[in-house]
Amino acid sequence: METKLLPQLLPVLWPETMGSRMNNWMILDAARNERIYGAVYRTYHDKCCLYAGDLPWQLQMAAPYLVQLDKDDSNSLAILRQGWGDSWGIIFRSSASMETLRRHFRGFLRVRDQAGRKLVFRYYDPRVLRVYLPTCLPSELETVFGPVESFLVESEDPEVAIEFTLQNRQLVERRIALRDSFLTAAAQ
Repeated sequence: METKLLPQLLPVLWPETMGSRMNNWMILDAARNERIYGAVYRTYHDKCCLYAGDLPWQLQMAAPYLVQLDKDDSNSLAILRQGWGDSWGIIFRSSASMETLRRHFRGFLRVRDQAGRKLVFRYYDPRVLRVYLPTCLPSELETVFGPVESFLVESEDPEVAIEFTLQNRQLVERRIALRDSFLTAAAQ
């Protein structure tokens, strides 16, 4: 499935007011679709696997990948066109280096449940992140955001994007109607 909303999504991702040191990144969930690994492999921008070590090919094909996006890059545009609305991953904005971001996001790959069991936390699935962030305490939000300025995920309706920012230790959720190109905001 390819979205027809790319022209409306691009100015949301790259507003004219965005500073030159700020970058858009995406964590892609290669387990979500077999085309994702190929899309990651084809990009010439900064990219890395969030899993460490020498991985068997089966795990490489299903791992989460951190990829820098560029509005002038055909591979980035293909990822957005094919992935938006199909839960390929989460988008975020940061001025941090890829190494800093990788270290930050690797810290959330495994969590413990109330019984102390280790679980894989698939926060890079937009269906998970959009439900998880509003449940966080202010200290948890500071940890999750770390070097991230904002997160952008598709809502249940791919014609609506959800942008999450942290202001005064509070989560701010802004819903962006891509079809109508108007913005609405709601503070959490």
